[in-house]
Amino acid sequence: MRIAEIIGTVTLSRVHPSLVGGRWLIGVPYSLEGLQRNESDGEDLIIFDHLGAGIGNKIGFSESGEAAAPFYPEKKPIDAYCSAILDQIQLSERGTAR
Repeated sequence: MRIAEIIGTVTLSRVHPSLVGGRWLIGVPYSLEGLQRNESDGEDLIIFDHLGAGIGNKIGFSESGEAAAPFYPEKKPIDAYCSAILDQIQLSERGTAR
């Protein structure tokens, strides 16, 4: 799972029937260094969402085969899935246990 900040939405004129009821969000992923600076620094990607994330939210998302796993046994043509809306992110120094 990775973390991204939502910066926008995508509007579709047609959608695959298995994806009705969901939304498409534009997210910018964080690297570890970006999280430490609180600046998203990855390449934008489109993320399927049915949790209700909005612009400015930080989310946890999965990619590739893991993105479709929550819908098993139904198959959905998605490559990134919003699996959590994050309220807070807390980092600790490397090498320290929490």
